[in-house]
Amino acid sequence: MPALCVNFLPIGWRDLGVGLWSVHAGSVPRAMILAAGLGTRLRPLTEELPKPLVPLGDRPLLGHIAAQLVAAGHRSALLNTHWLPDAFAPYLDRFGIELSVVHEPTIRGTAGGIAGARDQLGAPPIVIYNGDVVVEPPLERLAEVADDGLTLVVVPKEVGAGTVGLGADGGVVRIRGQSFGREVGGGDYVGVAAIGARCLARLPAVGCLVGDVALPALRRGECVGSVLHAGDFTDAGTVSAYLAANLAWLARLGRSVWVDPNATVASGVALSSSIVGEGARVEGTGRVERCVVWPGATARAPLADAIVTPRRVVDARAHR
Repeated sequence: MPALCVNFLPIGWRDLGVGLWSVHAGSVPRAMILAAGLGTRLRPLTEELPKPLVPLGDRPLLGHIAAQLVAAGHRSALLNTHWLPDAFAPYLDRFGIELSVVHEPTIRGTAGGIAGARDQLGAPPIVIYNGDVVVEPPLERLAEVADDGLTLVVVPKEVGAGTVGLGADGGVVRIRGQSFGREVGGGDYVGVAAIGARCLARLPAVGCLVGDVALPALRRGECVGSVLHAGDFTDAGTVSAYLAANLAWLARLGRSVWVDPNATVASGVALSSSIVGEGARVEGTGRVERCVVWPGATARAPLADAIVTPRRVVDARAHR
C-alpha cells in the first residue's frame, strides 16, 4: 500500500493558507525552469531557437513562465541550458525576475539537471517548471501543500484517463502505465512540480523526474502528492501544438489578430487568426490565416497554417 498523502488540497481550499513558504528570502532562487531540452519534436523551429525562447503571442514562452513565477512572489529563478545556450543571454533581464543560468555541456535529464544545480538553489521546497508548457499553475496552492517529497500539478480527468491516476487522498497511484493503488480520478501532469528536501537529496546525477524519481518513490511505498489545476495547459512541444498555443493566446485576449507596433503589413493583406511579431513584414496580396510570423521574419500572402521564421516557412499541417 502507498503511504498516505497529506500534501494535497483540492481546488477551493487555498484560503486555509497552511504551510506557505516564503519565496522572498534574498535573491537565492526557490524556483528552477528546465530549459536544457533539445526540442526535437519542435524541429525545425528549434534549429533556430531553443524551445523556451520560441515566440508565444507577444513574448517568448520563457516570458510567460517568468510572469507566472513573479505573480507568485518569486524574485529569482535558476535556468538550465544545453541547446543553443547563447540565445538566452539577451532575455535574462527582460522579464522582471533575476534569472541565473546553469549550463549543461552534457544533457542530464529533468532530474539530473536539478541535481546539478542543488548548490545554487535556496532551501527546499523548490518549484520546478518545464520550459515548454503553457499553463497558469496554482503556485500559491502548491506552496501550501508541498512537503519533503515530490508534488505534481495535475489537470483532473476521469478515472483511467491522462498521464497519472490519483487515489482518494490525492496521491499519485498510476504513472507510466504502472499502478500503485486504487484510482479514483485521472489527470495530466502539467510539467510543474515542487521538490522537497528528501526528494532533492535523492535526485540522480542523470535521469528523469518521472521515471527515475517518481516511480522509484512509489515503488518504495512513498507518497507522490498532487495539486489540482482547473485551467487548461498546453505542451507546446510540436509544431501543430505550438501553433494551437498561439491561437489559444489570441482567444484569451478576445482578439483575432495581434500585430506588433513595429511590424509592417501590406495594404493588400487580410489577416485572420494570426500573430505578427516585432520587426516582421507581411507582404503580397490575399489572406493570411492561422499563422505566426516571428520577429524579424517576412511572410508573403496568401498563406495559411504556417509558422514563418527569419529562415523558413513551416507548414504546421505537415508537422502533427
